[in-house]
Amino acid sequence: MAEKISFVIPCYRSENTLSDVVNEIEGTMATRPEYDYEIVCISDASPDGVFQLIERMAENDPHIRGAEFLRNYGQHAALMAGYRMSKGDVVISVDDDGQIPVDESFELIDELHKGYDIVWGTYAHKQHNAYRCLGSWVNKIMAQQLVGQPKGFHMTSFFAMTRQIVDEIITYHQSYIYIAGLLFRVTQNISCVPVRHRKRVSGDSGYTFSKLVGLWLNGFTAFSVKPLRIASLIGVLSSCASFIYLMNVIIQHYISPETTVGWSSLIGSVFMIGGIILMVLGMIGEYVGRIYICINEAPQYAVRRVIE
Repeated sequence: MAEKISFVIPCYRSENTLSDVVNEIEGTMATRPEYDYEIVCISDASPDGVFQLIERMAENDPHIRGAEFLRNYGQHAALMAGYRMSKGDVVISVDDDGQIPVDESFELIDELHKGYDIVWGTYAHKQHNAYRCLGSWVNKIMAQQLVGQPKGFHMTSFFAMTRQIVDEIITYHQSYIYIAGLLFRVTQNISCVPVRHRKRVSGDSGYTFSKLVGLWLNGFTAFSVKPLRIASLIGVLSSCASFIYLMNVIIQHYISPETTVGWSSLIGSVFMIGGIILMVLGMIGEYVGRIYICINEAPQYAVRRVIE
């Protein structure tokens, strides 16, 4: 029986680009007819007509399947829904904007067959604007420090993984999804291959600043308690600094009794310590709030329609 490849595409505001991505996948798979394939498109409550486009393509092509969310849940939720719908022996994540070179998919598949669990396509030169490049850099640092991404390894949204890995990560049912955290929690048997990165053909990135912050918070709080340990370390360092400052004040009083203790330095110290306390309390509150939401079993996503 032929090995089956599943392409999972989260879709948002991609009515003008999705058909080109699908056509490129079909053209690529035609070069290796020994493989079967499917294309799973998940509309993340896109405000344009992308789901209607998916419906039209599915009517003419039995390889295409899809679903539409009731509201916008984000790229990672769409990926999770696509993974659960997928049936392939290998699952490849692809963006909907045409920047990913899906014609190089077999570079990832062939590398995966060397015995790896996950293979990422990495870019020597990204065609993102400065804002997105900064977001990618912050995400990389966060992943290295909090979820176990190897240093020197560059994660992208173009990667292939085995069915075994997919079956492991789809068992995760908590409310907040961070795909990289799930993947690195399951395996470290990973590899990467260089691929090119294209310029965006149409539209702008769906990642606003608030969505990037939400993604970072998912990574901070869903798979690591290191932020709490960092907060504890900041508290200890602040206490030490306050103690040293107090000792310096006492010593100065005995050395120079005529020196007036500064009101501004006292208020500055109070504000600094108060700010640190509020920051730590906010971080703890973020963890507690997410625990509360998970206990209430808030869904990862809700599906309006499915195309089989």
